[in-house]
Amino acid sequence: MRYLDQAAVENIAVGAAFLGTGGGGDPYIGKLMALSAIEKFGPVKLFSVDEIKDEDFFIPAAMMGAPSVLVEKFPKGDEFVKVFQKLANYLGKEQIAGTFPMEAGGVNSMIPIVVAAQLGLPLIDCDGMGRAFPELQMVTFNLDGIPATPMAISDEKGNIGIFETIDNKWTERLARVATVEMGASALVSLYPATGAQIKQSGVHHIVTLSEQIGDIITSKNRDAKDKLQELLKLVFGYELFQGKIVDVIRETKGGFNLGRMHLEGIEAFKGGEMKVHFQNENLVAEKNGQVAAMTPDLICLVDYETLSPVTTESLKYGKRVRVIGLPAHEKWRTEKGVQTAGPRYFGYDYDYVPIEELVKKAVAENV
Repeated sequence: MRYLDQAAVENIAVGAAFLGTGGGGDPYIGKLMALSAIEKFGPVKLFSVDEIKDEDFFIPAAMMGAPSVLVEKFPKGDEFVKVFQKLANYLGKEQIAGTFPMEAGGVNSMIPIVVAAQLGLPLIDCDGMGRAFPELQMVTFNLDGIPATPMAISDEKGNIGIFETIDNKWTERLARVATVEMGASALVSLYPATGAQIKQSGVHHIVTLSEQIGDIITSKNRDAKDKLQELLKLVFGYELFQGKIVDVIRETKGGFNLGRMHLEGIEAFKGGEMKVHFQNENLVAEKNGQVAAMTPDLICLVDYETLSPVTTESLKYGKRVRVIGLPAHEKWRTEKGVQTAGPRYFGYDYDYVPIEELVKKAVAENV
């Protein structure tokens, strides 16, 4: 067990935004909410998965919807705890042992810190994705057959409700409709889990990994090249491209940010091009007409100079970025994992190929 202070929260926000692959919400907004909660209520305890009891009960909290909406539709701050407590009361659980993030992302890694601080609960060092994904069934708990419901959903106006569904895909479908009606973003609490289920199905140490990534990116005493190499080593990643954004097509539809960006190569990649397709999160990267990386592996954009994560809602013409790819958690590379969040699920006519194989092929063909 250790305490998360303000410095730790700042690093976690940056690192989780990196792992969020363009989604998961604006890290600046998330950081402000978590820092405010810690300043008011004190540091949050972080427990490793090994320190929790199998029989104890845990509930996550998260934002659902289009991340771009959050920039203008700022939360009041009390809805996180309200949705958490609504689910706890519905389940008849007087004692909740802690909370954890459902995914890595600038906002969705911060919301559980706010809940933990306000309620005096510990945060567990795990999540349900090891990255961010756009739909509720795209969670490692779902891969192991753990139900998403009962699930609580709320908005900033005070509307709140409970879903009980026949399967996790129906949870996504029904909650998405409610989210759109709530203004394209809502707060949710779902996948209530025991300590034993977290140990079996969660992605462990993700909060610590986020903090380590953030520490590298925000370091002031190393240049960009050194930080990049240290970052790639930590996450087993690859620098896929360096480019300038020359076109962005983006729309908010059905509770998602949808679109693609076009990059023109710079520096060592001058003369090349890359297209990145996204649905909240970056899903497919095509370099010079060939696939360079694909979901469920991670495609992360960072600022060319600072390495700060670039989210899909902040894309703009002329911005210089690096595109970094890294392998997904092993749970996503199973047959069920690929069926749940692979390229064909999102409508891309590709069979999943691990990023390390795509990189090896590109080097061999000098693409």
